[in-house]
Amino acid sequence: MTALDLRDLTGTTAVVTGAASGIGAAVSRRAATLGMRLVLADFDGAGLDRVAAELSDAGTEVLAVRCDVTRAADVEHLAAATAERFGAVRLLVNNAGIESTGRLWELEPDHFDRVLGVNVGGVFHGVRAFVPRMLAAGTPATVVTTASIGAVTTMPAQAAYVASKHAALALTECLALELAESPITVAALLPGPVDTAIYANAGADGPAGDAVRRRMLTFLRERGVTPDAAAEALFDGLAAGEFWIYTDRERADVLLRQRADRLTGHLPPA
Repeated sequence: MTALDLRDLTGTTAVVTGAASGIGAAVSRRAATLGMRLVLADFDGAGLDRVAAELSDAGTEVLAVRCDVTRAADVEHLAAATAERFGAVRLLVNNAGIESTGRLWELEPDHFDRVLGVNVGGVFHGVRAFVPRMLAAGTPATVVTTASIGAVTTMPAQAAYVASKHAALALTECLALELAESPITVAALLPGPVDTAIYANAGADGPAGDAVRRRMLTFLRERGVTPDAAAEALFDGLAAGEFWIYTDRERADVLLRQRADRLTGHLPPA
């Protein structure tokens, strides 16, 4: 992947989904400090308005669009509104994501479907709506997927989330291959623990789901990096030309080695 000179982002446009809170809001703030115009999208209208007002008051040009990324029509509307207001997109961050905890056989079907719809469908709809416009523009652009360290590991009682992040990462790797001869670069952000409200807002099914949700709420509060740190890691990774971008590279290396050892050793999950 080509290294990105962050100075070149000044005056260009970033689109961030899941921008009302957490990593999405932090990425939006960091992009604003680089002089970018911001298009913020989220299902949470109230949170979206708060972040948009904060950035606007600080002097950033902002377009806020309430958007359900599981709906192709919503994301197409987002892309059309972006093109009409700002023209070409320099940076697309498909960031919207949700959690749901519980043993696989205890998950409510609507919880499972919603996690896959947001975490995988949201990436697909974002690519489908924006990439053709980026290709038509013919200028350098970057597409980022917020995956998770869960995209390269497995965990009990988080099957919906883990499956969705594995799928989102695979989709992103395929996209990178498909765009290899274009001016569009692709990257995957794989955060470790980040102190966001993802578990506070998560569905939890069955005793195991409740237990994991409570444990992870405490874990993120005590051990998670800040959303601002995650956003900084993203832009540092883009500046270094990295496809794989982590919030905790040392911990990621440990988990990746464990995963590789299990796969190459033909070992069962552990």
